[in-house]
Amino acid sequence: MTQVAGDLRDYDVWHAGYDDPNSTLSWRLQRVQTVIGRVLDTTDGPIRMVSACAGDGRDIVGVLSQRDDAARVRATLLELHPVVAERARAAAVISNLADSVEVRCVDAGSSDAYADIAPADLVLLVGIFGNISDQDMRATVAAGPQLCTAGATLIWSRGRGGGLVDRNEEVRSWFGAAGFTEIGYVTLDRGSRPAIGVVRYDGPPVALVPGRRLFTFER
Repeated sequence: MTQVAGDLRDYDVWHAGYDDPNSTLSWRLQRVQTVIGRVLDTTDGPIRMVSACAGDGRDIVGVLSQRDDAARVRATLLELHPVVAERARAAAVISNLADSVEVRCVDAGSSDAYADIAPADLVLLVGIFGNISDQDMRATVAAGPQLCTAGATLIWSRGRGGGLVDRNEEVRSWFGAAGFTEIGYVTLDRGSRPAIGVVRYDGPPVALVPGRRLFTFER
């Protein structure tokens, strides 16, 4: 979650959708976790992860809790909703991941939130693009290189239904223009018709620009 414009859905209640194994949220979670595991399996040594609008952190925490190499990970989860952020923090502690997972209750829509954690080897922009304007979406994609190390993996998501206009082909092209190479894209044609994109950053290092508004949630 991030700073909002107007009224916002109750994200504390919204997370209950994960309790249904057949929900589109569960479908998305499973695929994001698969990518996280694959990155860990193919990357040696220390690895830094950043998750924007991380929710209760069940994607990263869920994967790390099942691995014996979690100690090499430094994951920072950014979540503005204090109740949800505290759930993520508690989940990390219960899973003995307090040294690997840090939860910050901050606005992930501000570039300042990434000042001491970017660039990262794995960046999650999951659950964001369907809740912000097209202009903010394009600005966030353009800023992606500032968050990534060379060769970093970035995971993004966006629904193509549920009242949304399908902009995903445009999003995919924006990532390409920003120096990313697509390495995966999967969709589900029911419910909100979610999609998951996975890209690798193949461009040059880009310094983080402070004081920038990347996005603002609109719903």
